[in-house]
Amino acid sequence: MPLDLEICTNNNHVISRSSINMDGNNKTTQIQKRKKWFFLSLLPLLVLLTFFTSYNSKTPFYRYPIYQETTLKTPDFVESKMKILPTSQNPVPKIAYLISGSRGDGESLKRTLKALYHPLNQYAVHLDLEAPPDERLDLMDFVEKESVFREVGNVRVVAKSNLVTYRGPTMVSNTLHAMAILLKEGGSWDWFINLSASDYPLVTQDDLLHVLSTIPRELNFIEHTSDIGWKEFQRARPVIIDPGFYSSQKSDVFWVPENRGIPTAFKLYTGSAWMMLSRPFVEYCLWGWDNLPRTVLMYYANFLSSPEGYFHTVICNVEEFKNTTVNHDLHFISWDNPPKQHPHFLTVEDYEKMVNSNAPFARKFGRKEEVMDKIDSEILGTDVNGFVPGNWLVRENGNSTVGSYAVVNNSSELRPGSGADRLKHLIRKLLSEDNFHPRQCTSIPL
Repeated sequence: MPLDLEICTNNNHVISRSSINMDGNNKTTQIQKRKKWFFLSLLPLLVLLTFFTSYNSKTPFYRYPIYQETTLKTPDFVESKMKILPTSQNPVPKIAYLISGSRGDGESLKRTLKALYHPLNQYAVHLDLEAPPDERLDLMDFVEKESVFREVGNVRVVAKSNLVTYRGPTMVSNTLHAMAILLKEGGSWDWFINLSASDYPLVTQDDLLHVLSTIPRELNFIEHTSDIGWKEFQRARPVIIDPGFYSSQKSDVFWVPENRGIPTAFKLYTGSAWMMLSRPFVEYCLWGWDNLPRTVLMYYANFLSSPEGYFHTVICNVEEFKNTTVNHDLHFISWDNPPKQHPHFLTVEDYEKMVNSNAPFARKFGRKEEVMDKIDSEILGTDVNGFVPGNWLVRENGNSTVGSYAVVNNSSELRPGSGADRLKHLIRKLLSEDNFHPRQCTSIPL
């Protein structure tokens, strides 16, 4: 019995060795449990301590300064997200034309359209509401039945005609309308040109496209100056109302008794109503992501002869476009001195001056003028059907002098003639060091 010895305590209790061992084990277990709970209670404190001590660490555990970096960044504005789209890289450029007219201009418009036609281009034709319904329907019928137009599908008649008031801002509204149609439905084109039924080309489209293929496509041909002179008191300060915005009957504009001051938020420019504008600038005029085109448009809604100032003022007040201007409207126009509201009607006596101007377009022509026949025969080579022949156009019946046509596939193969040489001379002069940058958005008189 040596393993079960009894031990006497001071209080006369008898405790066996096995009991001592059992009690010792219980105490050890209790101590271990206390240590476990002690460490568990310390764990949150250790986590917090690690959290705060890692504030400036470079470990991936904590990167709280992200919020601070975000607040220090330059804020993004909606306007900064809108970027000017790059121009096309097609070897041969494409032109979007607006050809507009009014009562009695239907036949002239058809003739001008055919003389300007090329399958690479896009066309919007418009007879305003002053033209009777049968004249507008005749134009639509002409476009639908012409086999070349039907095959290519690049001629559109503006079905919802606008009322364009003489001297009023409704002409600007009509131009913007045509731009929107051509951007939406015309595919990829490079320049927009606005013409009237009384305009006529002095070069073939092969001549024009050939020369334009050699210059930057962000250029805008728009005659302009900030020297508004007499127009300040006769056009800028008076306030006019154009009935064409709310009436179905054409009438002249009328004046409000009070005048207004010259704008201080933007600078006024004036010039020719005829222009060739780049696609990026046309998109800017319609989208207007910094709101300037709409602001200027609201101002010019009460401006007499606003087509001679709206696009000029917009382009010269925008940093991205003011250095893209070429100060010329690409037209030969014969004015009185001082100029009146309308230029002279051109005749055969003006033919040599037209040719020597090297301009690709001329105006103003009367209906069935003899000089237009001279241009057809000596410059354009127009055939009996009114089209200007090129590699894109062949007769279905080679032995026939009249009849149907078929468009061939090599429409991008141009056949430039002497008109290209004349136009090159003009473009070279306009883009020279003496004329290009010094005449951009300046006060040089026209």
